[in-house]
Amino acid sequence: MKRRDPRQRQRRHIDRSFDAINHDPYLARGKPSGPARCPECSAVFRRGRWQWGEAAKDAPQQLCPACRRTRDRLPAGYVRLSGPFFAEHRDEVLRLVRNEEAREKRAHPLQRIMAVRETRGTTEVTTTDVHVARRIGESLRAAFQGSLAIRYSPDEYRVRVNWSR
Repeated sequence: MKRRDPRQRQRRHIDRSFDAINHDPYLARGKPSGPARCPECSAVFRRGRWQWGEAAKDAPQQLCPACRRTRDRLPAGYVRLSGPFFAEHRDEVLRLVRNEEAREKRAHPLQRIMAVRETRGTTEVTTTDVHVARRIGESLRAAFQGSLAIRYSPDEYRVRVNWSR
């Protein structure tokens, strides 16, 4: 039996071209000294991350990154929905988009939809995080098929997802 040399470790796939910590300007560089609460969405910063829950009455107020993005109107994700199928089943598709956002938001408070805009037969959904935009696109492709294109910006923390059918 051939044994593996302990020095030969199996390499994990790590995509170093997309490092979220270095790219996202809305992630705080330092942690608050203790628990904090967002005054707009009531998310709580506890144990190193934003989560849903109760904060202490004397917890300091600090705006979470998702609320700061929404206030600045600077989305991290754009989902463009188009095509004849979308035009016929618009309500059903948008319901799936909202359900996917609700599913993500339950576990990750910073992953939200910022706005839904209609323009000339297409709809654009803007999100506060690149991950929720990608998951919305993948859910649409899984449920309704169609064509899906996902493009990450190499210089910014931004993704553009185009789904059409």
